[in-house]
Amino acid sequence: MDSSLLRLPPLDPLRGFLAAARHLSFTLAAEELCLSQSAISRQVQTLEAALGVKLFVRATRSLALTEAGRRLAVGAEGWLTDYGRLATRLKQPARPTVNITASVGISALWLVPQLRDFQSAHPEIDVRISTTNRVIDLTHEDIDLALRYCADRDAPKTSWRLFGDTLLPVAHPSIGSDLVLDAQSLPNQVLLDFDGGGHAWLSWTPWLAAEGLDDIQPRSCLRFSHYDQLIHAALAGQGLAIGRMEMLEPLLREGRLVPVGINRRAIEGRGIWLIPAPGPMRPEVDVFAAWVRRVAGQSATSRDT
Repeated sequence: MDSSLLRLPPLDPLRGFLAAARHLSFTLAAEELCLSQSAISRQVQTLEAALGVKLFVRATRSLALTEAGRRLAVGAEGWLTDYGRLATRLKQPARPTVNITASVGISALWLVPQLRDFQSAHPEIDVRISTTNRVIDLTHEDIDLALRYCADRDAPKTSWRLFGDTLLPVAHPSIGSDLVLDAQSLPNQVLLDFDGGGHAWLSWTPWLAAEGLDDIQPRSCLRFSHYDQLIHAALAGQGLAIGRMEMLEPLLREGRLVPVGINRRAIEGRGIWLIPAPGPMRPEVDVFAAWVRRVAGQSATSRDT
């Protein structure tokens, strides 16, 4: 069998070579590795013979690297350092880790702002968040849980519905407090509009039409292709946004955003779902899933009271 491993130069002499290259002394290299000077010399000679090049220029009282020796020393130092780090990690007991995927908006606006509570309660569990708007195949990728916004009919039977999607205008308190959005106030407002495609109900057009304000021009519009960017613009006081009440619950609870007006509009048949990967859940994944469901339930309770 033709094996690339069999064609590799000997690896054992590398330690002696690197120690000699570091000190430019066989004597000091021998002391570092607790070997004799002759043993270091033999290791270097073995490596030179295998590579077919000289690695050192030897003089009576000095030792210097050749160009080939310098290149090998730089490369091998990095290889063996990485190997040592990996070996250290492999010796350490692996910390339980939960791998979760979520869209950019759900991750940035709902999940991440509340993760501190989970970390405080379960410091022994690491959480890895894969943030992407791409729908990941949980069967074939290293993911334990997915937070997805989807039609209720498309959610797997093994998933949990966390909350629905209720729309309302929101703004920074400096803009939105006591603001009534009507034909008199709209011409003075900047509207932050979602232009990401596929979610037309998140734009201002249907909302203004439902309020009978579609013939009134705002002062100006800023359009965004990513919902989280739109909300960050609202947080910065740049205008009014169509908010997703359940997703923005942490920001509304903290008063960083305030509702504009009293009207609400529920999107029927859609919601945020927690979807587990197929197969049994590891204990740490079960703990995290229970925490997500509890936080979502608490949010729903706080909104209803």
